[in-house]
Amino acid sequence: MTRIALYPGSFDPVTNGHIDILHQALALADKVVVAIGIHPGKSPLFSFEERVQLIHASARAEFSADEADRIEVISFSNLVIDTAREQRAAYLVRGLRDGTDLDYEMQMAGMNSTLEPEIRTVFLPASPNVRHITATLVRQIAKMGGEISAFVPNPVAEPLRSRARPDS
Repeated sequence: MTRIALYPGSFDPVTNGHIDILHQALALADKVVVAIGIHPGKSPLFSFEERVQLIHASARAEFSADEADRIEVISFSNLVIDTAREQRAAYLVRGLRDGTDLDYEMQMAGMNSTLEPEIRTVFLPASPNVRHITATLVRQIAKMGGEISAFVPNPVAEPLRSRARPDS
């Protein structure tokens, strides 16, 4: 039986922190489904299609071919637990940077467990070298012309610089 993990998020843009958690998730599951949340009321920096391309390009750059082939990218706009059920996921993967993340994620894990007891939430701690990275801060740095290459995979850096420029 294939062990499937669902890794939900906005991934706008995918960061080195996301890649760190994705690497850990690949060690636990046979397949990782990266689920990009689509919210009609939000205006992401990158379209869904662009985020898919950036995730795949980053996976090819950061992982072996076998690992990259075990990653699928989908969109979702319903409850994450419903998406996990639809994907036949055994695990929901959540990255933790600090105690604030843990408090929030524990609440979500409890709610999701009540809705679907068969799907377990797995918390993966961010590695120390990426613990401080958030997509929100990376977008802000890029919009202000700061150097973002330490925070995102190489395939993301230039598209982010181009998109974040005020004149673009």
